[in-house]
Amino acid sequence: MPRRIALVEDEPAIRANYAEALRRQGYEVSAYDGRRGALEAFRVRLPDLAIIDIGLGEDPEGGFALCRELRALSAQLPIVFLSARDSDFDVVSGLRIGADDYVTKDASLPQLLARVGALFRRVEALQEAQPVEERVVRGQLELDLKRFSAHWQGSRVDLTLTEFWVVHSLARHPGHVKNRDQLMRDAELVVDDATVTSHVKRVRSKFVAVDPAFDSIETVYGMGYRWKG
Repeated sequence: MPRRIALVEDEPAIRANYAEALRRQGYEVSAYDGRRGALEAFRVRLPDLAIIDIGLGEDPEGGFALCRELRALSAQLPIVFLSARDSDFDVVSGLRIGADDYVTKDASLPQLLARVGALFRRVEALQEAQPVEERVVRGQLELDLKRFSAHWQGSRVDLTLTEFWVVHSLARHPGHVKNRDQLMRDAELVVDDATVTSHVKRVRSKFVAVDPAFDSIETVYGMGYRWKG
């Protein structure tokens, strides 16, 4: 069964161009021109991945709002922002509210397709790991690879797919330092160092919200990150 992708883009020509490119790769694509129609459809049935523009019609921040609403429906649904806005502020804002990746419209179609493929491979890799390792328990941390869920001290921590993968990558080998390149390879991220740093900061903040004393992700300056314990 083909993977289902939702594309939310208000410019008809751009929407048609990206939708056709994705269909040529074998994906089933549902395209929407605005936040309201997309959200109504998502409440009926979630796609396997969503690609969202930030500015939607007369709402310059509509994509950000839609991302938050999608995250309320699913913590793990892969979300990619596709926007002409390329400032660091917009990129960090998109990741902070729960996107897995951020692609600017000046990027090539092959680059977008590579990032979409990487997200789907991440889902498949976690699913394939289930027969060998369905749970990872490290002290007060419990990861359920079957449900893509994380718990700390028995309390659920809602992580995006990318955030879950970062925690899984670090926690599998406590004490081992993972540099940013290794984390990018593990998570199949096609991003820069600053984006990896943003993901790690967001992961930390989510655990701290559950436990203010959380300090299990240690920054090893000049080297990377490791899981303590």
